[in-house]
Amino acid sequence: MVSRKKILLVFGTRPEAIKMAPLIKVLLEEKEDFEVKVCITAQHREMLDQVLDFFEINVDYDLNLMKKKQTLFDITSNVLLGLEKILEDFTPDIVMVHGDTTTSIVASLAAFYKHIKIAHIEAGLRTNNLQSPWPEEANRQITGVLANYHFAPTDVSKENLVKENKDSKNIVVTGNTVIDALFLALDKIKKSKTLELQMEQQILDFGYKINKDRKMILVTGHRRENHGQGFINICEALKEIAEKNSEFDIVYPVHLNPNVQKPVKEILSGIDNVYLIEPLQYEQFIYLMDKSYFIITDSGGIQEEAPSLGKPVLVMRDTTERPEALEAGTVKLIGTDKNRIIQETQKLIDDTITYKNMSKAHNPYGDGTACNKIVNFLLKENIDE
Repeated sequence: MVSRKKILLVFGTRPEAIKMAPLIKVLLEEKEDFEVKVCITAQHREMLDQVLDFFEINVDYDLNLMKKKQTLFDITSNVLLGLEKILEDFTPDIVMVHGDTTTSIVASLAAFYKHIKIAHIEAGLRTNNLQSPWPEEANRQITGVLANYHFAPTDVSKENLVKENKDSKNIVVTGNTVIDALFLALDKIKKSKTLELQMEQQILDFGYKINKDRKMILVTGHRRENHGQGFINICEALKEIAEKNSEFDIVYPVHLNPNVQKPVKEILSGIDNVYLIEPLQYEQFIYLMDKSYFIITDSGGIQEEAPSLGKPVLVMRDTTERPEALEAGTVKLIGTDKNRIIQETQKLIDDTITYKNMSKAHNPYGDGTACNKIVNFLLKENIDE
């Protein structure tokens, strides 16, 4: 009898947990072929736990690293030292990491030190500017150097990896697992009227009542490169948009970072149709995103999720590692210039043709079968060689 392949999945942030959750579930279904264990670093703590609870993911190893005022030096050193013992205990055949976090790069380094194969989920995203986004671009490039297997969400991502001389037989275009997670979450909510009502009540408790008779613009913003003048521009633009369009609600779950909280509350508090609410749990945000008219964000993941729901996305960044969405027409880069934000937002509000073109564009990030493609590759691949 062929022994089961031992797989360790390592992640530490909420976005990673969201994108790894459906993969964990699919891997666990293949009990005859895989022995699967989950390790979290808890680079994020509370937000990470919320996702794990929602998707009912059991954790085997918890480094519990989250602490106040932690730096990248703290996370890097503690993850590396913590994983040494876990890798010696479990002796996996393969370590699976996701994306572009500090956890990803350090877990890959730890596996490399132990001569363990590395699989990189969401591989091949590139801006080719190490300062934007920072430090994510460096994290994913270095992870790509160490990885043995690359699960790329799109053909563009695969092309990036081929240009970097990665072996094409070890690159698989899968779509993005975030779409698998999105469909899994929405299906869970829509199958339970109790859960759906709970979502609406929880959002109401945060300060916003979903109103079917009013259109809602959903806003998120948190990226480091926008701190300072960038966020001031964003907030001043949102204020003007709200004042010009009283028939619209602007809902902004405000990130807890003081660099975000300060300008947001100083500029946007007290405006009748602007709702500054607490950060939402994953399932609450997905539900609110599904109810929105369109989205203004500086997030990466939302650029992938929103098109599956038919929601146009205006991206407040100067670069994106997701050019496929730009080419497909599902998102538009608008930067953080105040006038540009106002102009592009007003265009989506006023121009129904522009809105329909963006909302009906094909989602280039997959159809919700990414996890199955990853598992099928692992079933065929002899990772002991």
